Amino acid sequence: MSIEHRLPRFAVLIDADNTSPQIAEGLFAEIASFGEASVRRIYGDFSSSRLKSWTSILQKHAIDPYQQFAYTTGKNASDIALVIDAMDLLHSGRFQGFCLVSSDSDFTRLASRIREQGADVYGFGAQKTPESFRQACRRFIYTENLVSRASATETKTPSQSQSLEPPSAAVPFLLKAISPAEEDGWANLGSVGRRIANLFPDFDVRTYGCSKLSDLVRKTGAFDLEKAKSGQERIKAKAAGATKSKKARSPKS
Repeated sequence: MSIEHRLPRFAVLIDADNTSPQIAEGLFAEIASFGEASVRRIYGDFSSSRLKSWTSILQKHAIDPYQQFAYTTGKNASDIALVIDAMDLLHSGRFQGFCLVSSDSDFTRLASRIREQGADVYGFGAQKTPESFRQACRRFIYTENLVSRASATETKTPSQSQSLEPPSAAVPFLLKAISPAEEDGWANLGSVGRRIANLFPDFDVRTYGCSKLSDLVRKTGAFDLEKAKSGQERIKAKAAGATKSKKARSPKS
């Protein structure tokens, strides 16, 4: 009898104060691509009218709400409760990773501490999320990329790109991931993809309106892309690519 392979178990902890319920569908679909959302908890003051929109979402996605009353203005009891629970779950040894859903930099140290223990951390937050939190995660996914196409097409036609940034903005990241390339200047595209994920946890081809790295490479117009004799795709920067990239956002080391 064959043994069914089970995906890694993840604890999903959501900061309701800094997360829109509109991303719930895309959030759990994304998590399902790399693990099992075994624990699903959300923290906030649900007696507040501001969080009423979460009510129907909780039942649909089997999310357990953890009520935290705002006893004192300016103090976030929800953040503290989330951190305490995260550490309890971490030391239980039952999870291979955590999904921290928030745009708040206060969770930077939590993400770092979890990774120090050997567990993976996937962060989910808006594009405005401070870099410190994004870099503390193994991978960081912008929640803007998780909003369903159905809701996005209310104001745009289905054929239009939902990119957050133009493809040209990805050129500096790709150039840094290509180096060091092989002697002839070519680099294996698969290796580039792995390197760029390690260098920049928040890099996502969807941010640039693409579904595959090869599509993004072509759209930038700054690289040559071809199939090697092995059948694998490889990439090489064009001579003018570095000049064009000066206009794009430069990645921070």
